[in-house]
Amino acid sequence: MLEGLRQLFEGVITISTDGWNLFHIAWATLLGICVGMLPGLTATLGLTLMATLTFHMQPGQAIMILIGMYVGAIFGGSRSAILLNIPGTPANAAVALDGFPLARAGNVGRAMGIATAGAVFGTLIGMLCLAFFAPVLADQALRFQSFEFFWLAVLGVVVSGRLTANEDPLKGWIAGFIGLLVAMVGQDVLQAYPRFAYGYTPMRGGFDLLPVLVGVFGFSELLSVMKAPRYASAATTKDRVIPKIREVLSYWKNIIGSGIAGTFMGIIPGVGEDMGAWVSYAYGRAISKERWKFGKGSWEGLISSQTGCSAAVPGATIPVLTLAIPGSAPAAVLLAALFVHGVRPGPLIMTTSPGFVYEVVAMVLLASLAILVFGLLLTRPLLKVLEVPRNRLMPIIFVLCVVGAFAVNSRVFDIWVMLGFGILGYFMRELRFPMAPLILGVVLGPILDENLRRGLQLTDGGIAPFFNRPICMGLWIVILITFLLGTAWFPRLLSRTVDQVSRLGSRNTG
Repeated sequence: MLEGLRQLFEGVITISTDGWNLFHIAWATLLGICVGMLPGLTATLGLTLMATLTFHMQPGQAIMILIGMYVGAIFGGSRSAILLNIPGTPANAAVALDGFPLARAGNVGRAMGIATAGAVFGTLIGMLCLAFFAPVLADQALRFQSFEFFWLAVLGVVVSGRLTANEDPLKGWIAGFIGLLVAMVGQDVLQAYPRFAYGYTPMRGGFDLLPVLVGVFGFSELLSVMKAPRYASAATTKDRVIPKIREVLSYWKNIIGSGIAGTFMGIIPGVGEDMGAWVSYAYGRAISKERWKFGKGSWEGLISSQTGCSAAVPGATIPVLTLAIPGSAPAAVLLAALFVHGVRPGPLIMTTSPGFVYEVVAMVLLASLAILVFGLLLTRPLLKVLEVPRNRLMPIIFVLCVVGAFAVNSRVFDIWVMLGFGILGYFMRELRFPMAPLILGVVLGPILDENLRRGLQLTDGGIAPFFNRPICMGLWIVILITFLLGTAWFPRLLSRTVDQVSRLGSRNTG
């Protein structure tokens, strides 16, 4: 632990002593807040566009800018959630439940100040977990072989599909396996044999991840926003924005519990910040003495949800760095950017680049300080962002989508990929299919494919090690339980069995 603190301190000193680093963190976080504030411009969209624009930058600066954009966008979504009852990002949907009623009651400034405090504390809690758990998880991941990584990829798709599509888990699984199918297009990793190319030369290289991301989260978002009705202008704040320290500390149970819950939900592959916010909101309601206020204007509900979704940001970064598996859709973009800039995340990162993890922790710390400053001091000027006309903003976003898709490989084919996946993403949204499992399937597809085939080669076609190794056994049992709980018949069967056993027990007792 002392060694981790020392390396964290060195990382903070290394980054903060360079004025350019502070400048990049500041403007990227501010831009992220603006992106998150605008309804329809999600954190994933902001990260995707920024990843393409930082393609030719130094790796350290590029990752720093993306971290600032990530933290800022998740926080920025709370502004429009509180003012307009329209979450700027899906992660802030829970914030709107109590933030908007509080704003309507005349507590606009105070609500935004409390939400800012929750975001800062949540990010700091997640940052501490990132600093101390990432090295431990990386050490444990060294025990993983091809068999375990195969099941880990399957687990990510199955769990993400289950938790992001509560109404119909089947839709989540379908989206995830569409992503896996997309990942199979192109030359395979082991023998470079072209698959699903159908004689078309550009298809032999497969679908690059960034154009797919730009299409699914950029162009499809653009189409959805253009279809939606215009949102009303923002209200103005006349009350106090900066909260009292005593007032914030009175919610210490909500902050600590929600921060831990949000971080844990962020670690789970493909779940992300929105689930972290809802779980933290449920935790805050469970420990509250005034549960009836939740959904009607509860300060505990506001700070719990905002703390949870902000803590999920560094939480989602933990599996990115240690397992090369994203914890959320924005984290998938961050993972792609790491590979583009030559950083190889995974179990060996603590051996090959031990200081990089703590540099990322330092970046998260500086970004959290940036949202503290911007969130409290620039609240009123930032509200002007919500007054940007949509008919002027959307064409700019479309141009950035086209440029971003083309800039990665300088291929016109990638522009068509972006447009095609944008249209696919739009129709999937209309049919209420979640997008996170789709992207997670694209990211995890090569991992699943490569480790399945490598494991079969190591065992001469035997499948026993995929099931009888201890870690593999635990993973596939969790996958099976998750799948069964997502079906319609198994929960009813389980409920009937429990009822019959309880009746039988009561009869025997009688």
